[in-house]
Amino acid sequence: MKFVHNANKLPEKEEYDYIIIGGGTAGCPLAATLSSKFSVLLLERGNIPNKFPSVMNKQGLMNAFTDKDNGENPFQRFVSEDGVENLRGRILGGSSMINAGFYSRAHKEFFETQEISEWDMEMVGKAYEWVEETLVSKPNLSSWQFAFRKALLEVGIDHDNGFDLRHVLGTKIGGSIFDNQGNRHGAVELLNKGEFENLKVAVQATVKRILFSGLSANGVLYSDSKGKTHTAFIHEKGEIILSAGAIGSPQLLLLSGIGSTSHLSSLDLPLVFHQPHVGQFMSDNPRFGVNIVLPFPLPTTTVEVVGILEKNTYFESLSSFIPFSIPPSFSLLPPQSTSLNMSLVLISGKFSKVDSLGCLWLNSSTDVQKSPMVRFNYFSHPHDLAQCIGGLRKIQDLLNTQTIENIKTQDLEGKKTLQFIGLPLPENMADDTLVGEFCKRTVTTFWHFHGGCVVGKVVDGNYRVMGIENLRVVDGSTFFESPGTNPMATIMMLGR
Repeated sequence: MKFVHNANKLPEKEEYDYIIIGGGTAGCPLAATLSSKFSVLLLERGNIPNKFPSVMNKQGLMNAFTDKDNGENPFQRFVSEDGVENLRGRILGGSSMINAGFYSRAHKEFFETQEISEWDMEMVGKAYEWVEETLVSKPNLSSWQFAFRKALLEVGIDHDNGFDLRHVLGTKIGGSIFDNQGNRHGAVELLNKGEFENLKVAVQATVKRILFSGLSANGVLYSDSKGKTHTAFIHEKGEIILSAGAIGSPQLLLLSGIGSTSHLSSLDLPLVFHQPHVGQFMSDNPRFGVNIVLPFPLPTTTVEVVGILEKNTYFESLSSFIPFSIPPSFSLLPPQSTSLNMSLVLISGKFSKVDSLGCLWLNSSTDVQKSPMVRFNYFSHPHDLAQCIGGLRKIQDLLNTQTIENIKTQDLEGKKTLQFIGLPLPENMADDTLVGEFCKRTVTTFWHFHGGCVVGKVVDGNYRVMGIENLRVVDGSTFFESPGTNPMATIMMLGR
């Protein structure tokens, strides 16, 4: 990619039609699209994927949970104020370069509740297809994914949809951005669909703040890996677009002076525009489920199969044969786990609409490299807890299927059973209190956090920051709920 440069090679001052902050899941397709007609500068704080070979193949999938955060690798770790460990992408291509690669389109209710005046669904479909023709493969199911699919059908999630990229009730094989040789094809590859003459991508470019003339955004201030400061400005009628993700986009708005007057003044940050909803309506989809040890080796498998129930509850699984040392098996397992060396299967559930809302705020007035504080308030709303309880009961039914019975082992008393890492499901699954407590004690993330710059509160139906000219936000921070089983497909579609 000849249009990709280290930021320390860029001039101290430049001008473009569009400046995009964040070369991730939304920013890459957005930059490629705009470059067909306009000059575009894409600024990414991370480095190029080739610097981190492990992200390029599914065999390196578990590195996100075992590698330490050295400040430069693709996985920026943070811990919410709820005590749940989480990850942000810090690499060109964003979280599409570190996730499990499952590709599935949004559920129809997402388009009905996103407060966009009217989605052009024909354009939405074409945008999905534009992504899919480059990145998405039909997976050849591994032995575990084949068994998991069979168990989902057996437990009653029983409309067999085969391979389908759409959001459809029942059990389906979804798309994957891993090809059948195990190679990852993340959002970074969509940059190759742009007009190279109009596109410049800078890596290791850390945007410190957006610059304004009155209430009009007109440039950005960023630093390179050597600490040198650069400025980039937009031409007349140009725009700056924030695509830094659900943590980075509200953080940068606050650092740039757009947020609550009281919060900014407490950090001695100059106010550009009072916008109390920046950093509000934060949500994270809690991951509930079980982690099982199997007595035979399994290869690392990404998510390839999903079971979809009404009311948008979903079930997925992945497997791995990997030596874990816990910690630092970061955020993958509950905190009750110990050191081991085994084949591991995760069976996880998720619901797309989270009613428990949290917020994000700055913990530093100047250092953008520090993740802000965020609290998601998992299960603070009773409806979320009820959905978790119902989902765990479905997982119990799944564990009682003949398919899973066939892989159980005998304990010392001769009883067929499963070996769990962390807490097993409660013995009395009919007791709402016990199952609800299990939800709370074992909560982990699905890494699908969203909000902070939501449509109708911070941005309008065209993703323009309300009250500010020449500034938009285009990423998952604008979502009120997570689209479909996994948001990656829709975030890339939105960028297009």
